Order: sequence, then C-alpha cells, then structure tokens
Amino acid sequence: MADFEVVVLGLGGIGSATLLHLARRGKRVLGIDRFIPPHSHGSSHGHTRIIRQAYFEHPQYVPLLAESYRLWRDLEKLTGEKLYHEIGVLQVGPESGVVVPGVRRAAQQHNLAVEELSPQIMRSRWPALSFPDSMAGVLEAHAGYLLVEECVRSQLAAAKDAGAEVQAPCEVLRWEGGNSIRIHTATGMITAERLVIAAGPWASTLLGDLYLQLQVRRKSVFWFAGASHFSAQAGYPCFLYELPSGVFYGFPLIGSQGIKLAKHSGGQRVENPLQVNKSIDAEDEKNIDGFRSLYLPDVTNQLLEHQTCFYTMSPDDHFIVDRHPQANNVVFAAGMSGHGFKFSPVLGQALADLSLDGGTDLPIDFLSLERLSTL
Repeated sequence: MADFEVVVLGLGGIGSATLLHLARRGKRVLGIDRFIPPHSHGSSHGHTRIIRQAYFEHPQYVPLLAESYRLWRDLEKLTGEKLYHEIGVLQVGPESGVVVPGVRRAAQQHNLAVEELSPQIMRSRWPALSFPDSMAGVLEAHAGYLLVEECVRSQLAAAKDAGAEVQAPCEVLRWEGGNSIRIHTATGMITAERLVIAAGPWASTLLGDLYLQLQVRRKSVFWFAGASHFSAQAGYPCFLYELPSGVFYGFPLIGSQGIKLAKHSGGQRVENPLQVNKSIDAEDEKNIDGFRSLYLPDVTNQLLEHQTCFYTMSPDDHFIVDRHPQANNVVFAAGMSGHGFKFSPVLGQALADLSLDGGTDLPIDFLSLERLSTL
C-alpha cells in the first residue's frame, strides 16, 4: 500500500488550497514544500494580492472567480480569519488599450457592476492620484485585496485540522510514475496513489517531460511612505494603470505596510529560482520611480520595504491546469503568469476533482494543456 493516497508538491496558494480540498474529502494526503510555508521564495508572498471579477485577461475566467470569491468567504468562516478586504479596484488606461475594454467586455458578458469614470471625476474623488485626459477609468466596487501569507497559512491550518500532513522543508529531487508513484526527496522516498504538482517556478523541473515552455521572471515590489489621506480607510482603492511604459499596479496605505507599487508587465528572466539576486535592481527602481513621480506625486521616495517574487509565464499568459498526458494519476497547475493567486481555492478544488474523480464540473477546459499545441 502507498504511504499516501495523494501527495501535493508545492504549498503556495494553489497547493495549500488543493491540500485542504483533498483533506476535507477524507483522503490520506501529504503536502511537501522545499521551504516552510508561507515563505518568500516563490509567488505567494508580499502581504497583499488584488482580487477582482471583471477580468480583462479573458471573460472565461469570471465564473471561476465567482466560485473563488465564495470559497474565500467559506475559508474565512472556517478559520475565523479576515482574509478578503473589499476596498474596490480602479483600472485606468486608454480607450484603445487592453485593460479598460477588457474590463468592460467581461462585465457586460457576466452582468457585473462596474462604474465608468472620466479623468475629471477620478481627480475629484482621488486627488492623490493623477489621471491624464487621454485615460478612461473603470471602478469595480466588489473587488479589493487578499492578505496573501494569511491565506496560505489559513489553508494549511484548515488542511491539517482535516487530517492532512505537511513535510517542510523538504526538497523533491524527482518523481517516477506508475500505479504507485515514487517521490524521491533529499531525505528518502515517499509513495502515493496520486500526485498533484503545484510547484510555481519549479514546475518546469518537475514537469520537464511536457516541454511547457514556461518562463520564470523576477519581479520587484516596493513599499513607500505616504500621507495618511492616501489610505484604504480614506476611500482609496487598489489601482492598475495601463501605460505606454507598461502595466503598473498599487495599493493605498494599509495599516503600517506603506504604499505598495509594482510593475506587472515585463520582468527579468530567471534560469534558477534558487540563484536570484534579491537586492534592488536599478532598472526596476527607475521604472517605479517614473510611475510614482507621474501618477502618485504626493508619495515620497522614502522606501520602507522591497521584495522580489516570481511570475511563471505560460506561452499565452493563461494558466495550464490539466492531467499529465502520460500519467493519469498525476495532475498539475502551472504557468499562473502573474495573476493566479486570487484563484487559489477554486483551482485547488479543480485539482482535487481531477485527481480523485478524473474530471471536474468547474469550467477549466480553456486552461487545458492541449491548447498550447495550436500556438
């Protein structure tokens, strides 16, 4: 008999959610991570993550987001932790761009409430932000942010309460398929009937035979000191700007964290996630300073904190969630492309369904591996 019915490799947002769903279905399940989660070596850290439903990336994500919202609320009830904070998300860009038309399209197709705003109205409502006359704005009120480390911590705690085991830190060297999957770690071998891989920037190593063409990018995140009037408490939302220089996003003052700013587009390619310089990159700093000075003129250059994280990009910037084509008892999620965390609980449910039932009622067909063959 195998040591476990299911083993989950990677315990970030999606892996920890998968562990919880499997444990709540009564399975003997083990979660493994190279570091002790939540940690700052992958993609599930940085204090906060934006969550929104009018999804400019593609309207097909919206039903998954509706379920994800429900599951985040369920997790809050289960753990007693406040994880989701609804302060709204303001998205700004040209009428001919990707962001604003994409938000409108998703909202129209799925009957979501969004508010159209002119530059003049935005300036009067949020004077600490700047809005060029050439930009349009769309505010989604039923959106906001998640406390990312607390989300991971809560999912893991609930999974353990439901009977899951966690082995971390634990380095996975490789796995071998078969009726009993053999997972070779730095400290020994573990066997499982089924395997779930949600390894973030290490997905290419663990799924190397699939040639997923994933690209890991290093991203910098900055927190600056700001005046108290530029806060969530004062009515400022999270914000995202589509500009000629790229896509930037930020958060107002939240507690003592400072004003968080980052560039969503671009990033430096990473060959080995373990060998990344986490100091401030001059080009990243220049990009953020340029954005801050033009669009947040009241925010000083007093830096409170800097972190790096990873985006694991798929060839088309959409997730890959599927069964391994050569191993029916192995399922995976990879290539979250910098916008996956908000989907953690629903993708965890989808992976649990795929692993245990061979399929899921959730609408994830558009995220299948097969689509990549047409690119």
